Amino acid sequence: MCLGIEYHKVAMSDELNRIAAIEKAIKEKYGDVAVEHPRANWDDEKERKYLEQVKTLALKKRAIAEKTDKVDNGGFFMSKKLLSKETKRKCPVCDVYSFNMGDDVYMNKFECCYECYIQYVDGREERWLTGWRPDNGNNT
Repeated sequence: MCLGIEYHKVAMSDELNRIAAIEKAIKEKYGDVAVEHPRANWDDEKERKYLEQVKTLALKKRAIAEKTDKVDNGGFFMSKKLLSKETKRKCPVCDVYSFNMGDDVYMNKFECCYECYIQYVDGREERWLTGWRPDNGNNT
């Protein structure tokens, strides 16, 4: 039993000598800073800055997570960001839901689809912009 303990001490001593030799080689190649303990040059100011950086990083990660958060919407997952946006896809004049991306221009500017723009607005923009709509009884 005693022989096992002695062998362990010799093996441990050899291992420590090997570690010291590696550390010495690193010190010679890269300087004293390479083998110093990380907290050797740490002070309260560096700690405060570090904690501030950690908080900032956590806020940024949280903001990114909120943007990419997915919500179950009728059996499929959609970005929460997309659900919070109001889309102008349904023409308030003719009540037609449009998949045409070209209608977006007319929806944003005149609040109607392209077909309603051609039929009611084109050439009569002033009347349209003053509030006239075809379903309010003024179809002249």
